[in-house]
Amino acid sequence: MLTHFRIPIWHHADITGRVSSQLPFEPSIGVIGGSGLYDMEGLDGFSEISVATPFGEPSDQIAGGRVEGRKVFFLPRHGVGHRLLPHEINHRANIWALRSLGVRWLISVSAVGSLREEFKPRDLAVPDQLIDRTGTAAKHTFFGRGIAAHVGFADPYCPDLRAVLLEAGREVSENLHDGGTYLCMNGPAFSTRAEAAMHRMMGADLIGMTNAPEARLAREAEISMAALALVTDYDCWKEDEQAVEVDAVIENLRQCSETAKRLVRAAIAKIPAMPASAAHRALDAALFTARENWPETTAADLAPILGRFG
Repeated sequence: MLTHFRIPIWHHADITGRVSSQLPFEPSIGVIGGSGLYDMEGLDGFSEISVATPFGEPSDQIAGGRVEGRKVFFLPRHGVGHRLLPHEINHRANIWALRSLGVRWLISVSAVGSLREEFKPRDLAVPDQLIDRTGTAAKHTFFGRGIAAHVGFADPYCPDLRAVLLEAGREVSENLHDGGTYLCMNGPAFSTRAEAAMHRMMGADLIGMTNAPEARLAREAEISMAALALVTDYDCWKEDEQAVEVDAVIENLRQCSETAKRLVRAAIAKIPAMPASAAHRALDAALFTARENWPETTAADLAPILGRFG
């Protein structure tokens, strides 16, 4: 049965204004779908949820339901119908909305270009490193406005969730890569040939436009996050290949997306029932501002993230 409901901005505070330490939802799994993956099939008890956040509107409504008995929430990164360009995506609203619904694991699916011969179009990859060239740091943090935090980010993707994706991936695909460095650039145009050559010299293997802000914000929100990259093209560095064309990208995406859907469903069944990764306690050594100095309005806005600190 399809249901619709709207969740208002959740300050999650008791009548004294103190942030509650109890979260109201079971630990859930989030999936963000990118180009080519705009919905998630087979959600039992499907509902569409609108979440208002302190950071504005998410990309679209969030689909909720159960897969293999687990609570799952799906959000289309670019909106249904692919309406949002990469720089128009409100990543803070997206991650806040998912965290407010109890999401503690996040699978981020995205289309990428390949910067290496071995990452072939229609291959899948689970990257382990990240280079961020977006230059929009102010929009890629929840903190500020009186609360300072600096999370550890040496390993941007949670190794525990990466292991789950790799285990599931080996069951459904022979063209899966373990590791790789994802370079996140500004769009919406694809790279120039000179930029592609520079990115290769920087040590990047894959290139996209959305994953860095999601990874940074997920870490701040104490969400275990891993990426599933769908290789669509060789960017424009490979002299014997045609430069990136949308029609070729779309066809490769179509092929990749079917495999990705099977992989994500298999991975959901393997994710632990309770949060136990280092990512789930990323703020333990990250908060620089003492609790007594937190502005109450900022603490209330960040209640889904900071609630356990009292």
